[in-house]
Amino acid sequence: MTPIATTFLIVRHGETHWNVAGRLQGHLDSPLTPVGRAQADAVAQRLAAERLDALYTSDLGRARDTAAPIERATGRTALREPGVRERCYGIFESLTWGEIEAQYPREFARLASRDPAYGVPEGESALAFRDRVLAALAGIAARHPGERVGVVTHGGVLGALYRVATGLAFDAPRDYALANAGLNRFAWRDASLVLEAWGDVSHLAVAREAGVDVRDNI
Repeated sequence: MTPIATTFLIVRHGETHWNVAGRLQGHLDSPLTPVGRAQADAVAQRLAAERLDALYTSDLGRARDTAAPIERATGRTALREPGVRERCYGIFESLTWGEIEAQYPREFARLASRDPAYGVPEGESALAFRDRVLAALAGIAARHPGERVGVVTHGGVLGALYRVATGLAFDAPRDYALANAGLNRFAWRDASLVLEAWGDVSHLAVAREAGVDVRDNI
């Protein structure tokens, strides 16, 4: 018998003030900008047409604020799932990459080497982060077999899922874009992740045509 698949419609949160400033957020938080709020409204209207069976969100504020209009548009209550939080970057959080290199040159070099087993002090390694995210998705899939589930999360989470689904190594350079409020479609079947659509921002184009500032920021 063919295993029953769970369809995941996974959204990155809207633009934040720290996204604009180039600051690493991790488990710290930054509010959505006016553009980020408009992006959240646009993706909410898109998901309203997707007939979601359930909705989950990271428990960080920028994801919850993005999930709020999706709740209103879909009628689904967003359940908080800490397992789909952004990767923790420990002592690097709140800093720009330039500030990180200046203040922590040794640790910066280790992270830049792309060693997936390296964890920034007080943070997570890429491999530990991957395992956390996959465990969270497996738990959600087990609760919703055969259903369509929305998840509001973060760029790092989506990057980890992309690498798992496509086989891109965690020490390989990134070859994918990560748009704020982009829609990404995965199927979870028999503990395997299949990428069906990546980086769909057509809903932002619709909003722009209506005169709303929802630039596709990567």
